[in-house]
Amino acid sequence: MSTAPCDPYRPVAHLRPPRNWINDPNGLVFHDGHYHVFYQYNPSGATHANMHWGHFRSPDLLSWEPLPVALSPAPGGVDADGCFSGNAVSDGDRLVAFYSANRWDRSPQHQPVTTAASHDGGRTFTPRGDLAIPTWPEDCTMYRDPYVWRDGERWRMLVGAALADGRGAALLYESADLETWTYRGPFAGRGQTPVGGTGLHTGEGWECPQYLPPRPGHPGALIFSAWNDHDGDRCVTALIGEEHGDAFEAGPPVLVDHGPDCYAPALLRAPGGRWLLWGWSAEAREESWAVADGWAGTLTLPREISVGADGTLHQRPAAELLALRGGHTLHAEGEAHGARPVELGGVGRAFDLTARLETTGTAGLRLLTGTGAAEYLDIRLDAAAGELVVDRDHASPDSRARGGSYRMPCPTGHPVELRLVVDHSLAEVFLTTTGQVLTLRFYPTGDGPWRLAAHAAPDTRLSYTVDAWQLLPLTVKEQSAAPGLPHGQVPLTESSASSS
Repeated sequence: MSTAPCDPYRPVAHLRPPRNWINDPNGLVFHDGHYHVFYQYNPSGATHANMHWGHFRSPDLLSWEPLPVALSPAPGGVDADGCFSGNAVSDGDRLVAFYSANRWDRSPQHQPVTTAASHDGGRTFTPRGDLAIPTWPEDCTMYRDPYVWRDGERWRMLVGAALADGRGAALLYESADLETWTYRGPFAGRGQTPVGGTGLHTGEGWECPQYLPPRPGHPGALIFSAWNDHDGDRCVTALIGEEHGDAFEAGPPVLVDHGPDCYAPALLRAPGGRWLLWGWSAEAREESWAVADGWAGTLTLPREISVGADGTLHQRPAAELLALRGGHTLHAEGEAHGARPVELGGVGRAFDLTARLETTGTAGLRLLTGTGAAEYLDIRLDAAAGELVVDRDHASPDSRARGGSYRMPCPTGHPVELRLVVDHSLAEVFLTTTGQVLTLRFYPTGDGPWRLAAHAAPDTRLSYTVDAWQLLPLTVKEQSAAPGLPHGQVPLTESSASSS
């Protein structure tokens, strides 16, 4: 992927075009021997506007080919003001994209479903030109984001919604042919339910519903992005449960990602019964800064996701990403005592790290990104609270970057294993012990080499074993032309070349 060396924040091992705005991953599907990743894309700038579907495909999750922009708004058409989020399915030799057709004169919060089909592996799509589902139920105050999947001989669809009675919901439809759809009612819905002790709730409405079906001995998961127009922060939530008829019955909601910078994740059903998930990681800095740099947003790493027999959600980086480990840059083991940190060694701005930590109190790892000790990202265990904390309050002295500390439950009393993938301005912390993940963005200003330290609170001991590898960039092929773009819009990618 073309990555300007003067831009210290652009990720190199995470999928995104070299410039302009992206948000939700869309249309994740395995078709004709390739993983296809579409995404919300503004080909004209680094702000949320002018929504198209960008498109990459890969045979192996490591080398990616940019394909022409898949979906573009049709002037005067049902999607005149944007081809918004949805998904895609593989049906024989064709790909069928289902998406939210946006027209501001229709309703800002109602984006009915339309489709487009490709018979050439996703290189070109032909829109149907009208709405696949022309109307929405009368009690919907918000309606968007279809998710379609095959269930035996039938097709099923969920559409995200907010209902007039105050519930967020995923609405269920069925079809025998992907053309004619019958409404079955709410698949799941509930009021603003607290998500654990996080201070978050399940939202006024549900965006981007995704469904991980049950398998023998394991419940299923309904994943949605909790949307709030008036009341509270947004988050990614899952309900774990079972189908009963046309309804999904589930227990309390759980967080899919404990960080502030992962939203609108989407699922891909991969060969061999494996499920992958990508999310959108938005910028955690002022918009004017991102606009000046010419790009905003990135996709997360692809994650293998599953539900355990005990009903817990597990995520880890896709196994293929081990091939992005370059040189082994750090190995350290030992103990840290009290407030004096132990320098472990240097790491680059993009690295993949594993750690085994055991502590009697509050202790952890510190990523030092400046020449002194004033600029750092903290990852620490709080044994008393039973939490892993990621703290970016000191990660950037630039007031345009967001701070804050974020937590996920972490069992204590025995060693904790984690995996940390840092890619310039993006950190993904996988708590290997439990299968949880926390995603956040940070924007260091120091120009010195990055290094790692172990540190512990007074009267605390930390035992550690840490290994780190250089994180190699993705390989993205050159696209020599960008057919199908309206006059004056830039192509999806610039020249080839991926660099760190």
